[in-house]
Amino acid sequence: MSKLLTSVRDISLRLEVDGVDEARRTQAKVADQLSDYVLPRLVQLDAPLLTVVGGSTGAGKSTLVNSLVGERVTESGVLRPTTRSPVLVHNPDDAEWFLPDRILPDLPRTDVPTNDTYALRLASSDKIPRGLAILDAPDVDSIDQGNRELAAQLLAAADLWLFVTSAARYADQVPWDYLRQAAERSTSVAVVLDRTTSDAVLEVRGHLARMMTSRGLSDSPLFTVPESGVDADGLLPREAVSPIVVWLHELAADPAARKMVMVRTLDGAVRHVVLRTHDVADAMDAQIAASEVMHGDIDTIYRKALETFTVQVSDGTVLKGEVLARWQEFVGTGELLRSVEEKVTRIRDRFVDGVTGKRTRSTEVVEAIETGVQMLLVEHAEAAAEVASRAWADTPAGRTLLDANRGIDRASRDFRVRAQRMVHDWRQAVLELVRVEGADKRMTARFLAFGVNGIGVALMIVMFSRNGEGKEAGGTAALGHKLLDAIFGEEVVASLAARAQADLESRVAALFEGEMQRFLDLVESPDTIKADQAVLRESARQAEYARHADFLNGETTS
Repeated sequence: MSKLLTSVRDISLRLEVDGVDEARRTQAKVADQLSDYVLPRLVQLDAPLLTVVGGSTGAGKSTLVNSLVGERVTESGVLRPTTRSPVLVHNPDDAEWFLPDRILPDLPRTDVPTNDTYALRLASSDKIPRGLAILDAPDVDSIDQGNRELAAQLLAAADLWLFVTSAARYADQVPWDYLRQAAERSTSVAVVLDRTTSDAVLEVRGHLARMMTSRGLSDSPLFTVPESGVDADGLLPREAVSPIVVWLHELAADPAARKMVMVRTLDGAVRHVVLRTHDVADAMDAQIAASEVMHGDIDTIYRKALETFTVQVSDGTVLKGEVLARWQEFVGTGELLRSVEEKVTRIRDRFVDGVTGKRTRSTEVVEAIETGVQMLLVEHAEAAAEVASRAWADTPAGRTLLDANRGIDRASRDFRVRAQRMVHDWRQAVLELVRVEGADKRMTARFLAFGVNGIGVALMIVMFSRNGEGKEAGGTAALGHKLLDAIFGEEVVASLAARAQADLESRVAALFEGEMQRFLDLVESPDTIKADQAVLRESARQAEYARHADFLNGETTS
């Protein structure tokens, strides 16, 4: 059972999909039932029988509890809703069973009256027998939501419900919703018809009994408490509550009968949480479907951005503007029709002239290339983030995540810096590629004329024009190709350009992967949700197997 609790608590229903609110409520109820009742009871079957007194507003629960105990242990409320802490009354010798690490572990304990509705007040009385504890719960139909939720939590932690209603309220819908739940869970229930006048008792009791039978509670005891005054201590006459007191004391005194009540309720609780766990697992199908769509959208958008960039780094797109101007200055546009050898001589002169300066023309081309590629990356990253955000905004789940993560519709704040660093690293890798490939050619005249930087520039220009040079570039890129062919040979140049481009694409893919991950980190992957769903179902199945094996044999394990 502890594995089932862990599995239920660990699953995430983060995405706003149809039915998710109900699924979250079910998840919380299953976790509460396991932690508040099932697990504590499984490990301490000898603990006192916890009888929770619940019911409608004004049914007289607190007066009844005081009268059952035989002394004032809880205060009746004049105003509604009654804002007081629930009171658990036990024999002094049973105090250890109700420590904070036992039943209802999430509720803080107190031993003094308090208006903190969410603290459990422990009151000991030697007038209540060992083996029995009575808990006075808030009204199930309280106008205060916190009281209603606490009442539901306490009733779910009970071995036995002592459900109190009155002649005026017994047909109300809310109490019967709780009693229906009790019947569905096979919870042990006794119903108390309180504050009933003698002339109405036969008719009301008969009608109430028929209602109980029709709703699966025919085996539940039905007690009647006649309308009567209270004494100076606010207690009902002893004879008015005697049948209930005798019944409870007999249960407390009979370990076998007490255990039978516990096991019946415990078995029903386990069966119920198993069924509800499968409901939660079913609800995860919608989470999986939404995750698949959202992950698919992001993957498609960033994949398209990468594909578009891949095309543009080889179709001449980069060879525009500043890059083209700097390249043309480097090679000289007016000399395109002369022979390669003449070109080599003139370009060598241009290159050597600039070596002694602070900047060479090849450096200017490289900087223009780095800036151009960086700007192209930023453009695609910004566009992809915007398109991805629009895609998510079309669904409630996506809109909720976008609202909670403002700014994700733009590229990361440090994207420009990371793109700049990546392009610079790639340029260094291209130069290293040239150094390695030209190791045995470094003493040739052509290699000396251009050096590693100049040849690296030419290689990048060739790479950017592999699949169609832009119109503005004219034939300048072709010249770079001829120069490289003269140094390395056509086949080697093609290989170098392909390797340089593959390296750039790999680095860009990693860069875009980081941008894409910003979105994906907000949503569990479909595979993760499926795995959690499988674990949840398996935990539920194991709990059901344990229920059959243990309860049918009259035993329980955790």
